[in-house]
Amino acid sequence: MTHEASTEPQGLTVGNLLNLPPVTDVVTAGKAFGMGSTKAYQLAKAGQFPCKVVRVGGSYRVVTADMLRVLCVPESTEDAAAA
Repeated sequence: MTHEASTEPQGLTVGNLLNLPPVTDVVTAGKAFGMGSTKAYQLAKAGQFPCKVVRVGGSYRVVTADMLRVLCVPESTEDAAAA
């Protein structure tokens, strides 16, 4: 049995980030920070995720605006082009 390396990018592009809804899941936010799902959930449960996480029932949601602020992502693609 062989294991092939994934050709999919590990993180998210600025365009991907700017197209996210107002809140996103912990796995997607973890990808933005370059971490896997297990680490993202560990940090969220411990209250140590790098940006604001909201508990909704049994799930965790990340506030996209706060994630963008922490990642220093401009609010629009025009701002990103100027940077």
